[in-house]
Amino acid sequence: MMLDLPKVYNPKIVEEKWYKIWEENGYFAPEDYSQNSNRKTFTIVIPPPNVTGSLHMGHALDNTLQDILIRFKRMRGFKTLWVP
Repeated sequence: MMLDLPKVYNPKIVEEKWYKIWEENGYFAPEDYSQNSNRKTFTIVIPPPNVTGSLHMGHALDNTLQDILIRFKRMRGFKTLWVP
């Protein structure tokens, strides 16, 4: 079965669909989120890519450090959220 793919990627079509699904399923909310929780929160917002669109070792290092921090805080009992 052949699948015809568009020649140009249209992010609006793809991102609208997935953003809605993420919101409906609460993927932007930290785990175990409730108003009555005494746990502190910790959030990291991932910045957009640079203007050139070229990824480099700095991007890999930045995302690795963010991942380490989020996991560390989660292991310490924080409600964590890592937002792309």
